Amino acid sequence: MGAKQHESPTERGPGFVTASVADPFGNILGIMRNAHYLEVLEGRG
Repeated sequence: MGAKQHESPTERGPGFVTASVADPFGNILGIMRNAHYLEVLEGRG
């Protein structure tokens, strides 16, 4: 709906990827994927 890629998906470390988009108003939304996050949550329970 008008968002454009600001930063392409970039691997920051094993299983950790970030990316961002800019909306039509110039706001930047960052997205991250951490493949190990669910493992961390499961270890808390």
